[in-house]
Amino acid sequence: MIRLLLSWLIAGCGAPPTPSARLLFIGNSYTYENDLPHLFAALAQAGGRPVTVDMVAVGGATLAQHLTTPDASARITAQPWDFVVLQEQSLLPAFAQRRTTEMYPAVRTLVQLVRKAGAQPVLLLTWGRRDGFAEFGFRDYATMQDQLTKGYRTIADELGVAVAPAGEAWRRGVAQDAGLALWQTDGSHPSLLGSYLTACVLYVTVFSVSPVGLPAPRGISEVEARQLQHLAYDTLLEHTERWHVPKTALPQK
Repeated sequence: MIRLLLSWLIAGCGAPPTPSARLLFIGNSYTYENDLPHLFAALAQAGGRPVTVDMVAVGGATLAQHLTTPDASARITAQPWDFVVLQEQSLLPAFAQRRTTEMYPAVRTLVQLVRKAGAQPVLLLTWGRRDGFAEFGFRDYATMQDQLTKGYRTIADELGVAVAPAGEAWRRGVAQDAGLALWQTDGSHPSLLGSYLTACVLYVTVFSVSPVGLPAPRGISEVEARQLQHLAYDTLLEHTERWHVPKTALPQK
């Protein structure tokens, strides 16, 4: 946000516009790689929806671990957020027992805390490993993504929480273009393209509008940006009720 503020002042715009939304991100390296909150803020600014963002992200942290430290809880109540984005550790939701005993209790507690603070919780559905995780029974990416999606959807359905289905947008992307480089070389963390696609999914989820046509950020070509923007919008548009997004929120193309 400091960078956004400086850009407004340098441009001679005076005080920045009143934010249309305030978002807090709680997660781990999948959130802080490529500075997902800033990517989202820049995208929102390009769409005429300037936002305030903040982040509590610790490498490898689970949502349950965030609850054992004061930072996340204190940040949730520190100011009046509109949305709090919750990103679970990248493997945990794929395992039935661990999501039941670890993820779901943490999500229930965090959702209650977020709603009590007057904000809307959003679950950030992440992506599977590019090559699966054979030693844990996931023979390929699709097998792992199936379980991650099931893990997030189950608790989202229970609590009526909106889901930003980034992982499903990634699935759609690699199905359409096997060469789409959404992962870093480790096959786990997001590349800049992967983080931008995730930001686009969040943009559609939060604002219920299409990002298609917004200018590309630095490091991403216009062609790449259009491809990723369409992937994000199409993923939400196909099954709005599946992600607890109102059916009327997303206009048809």
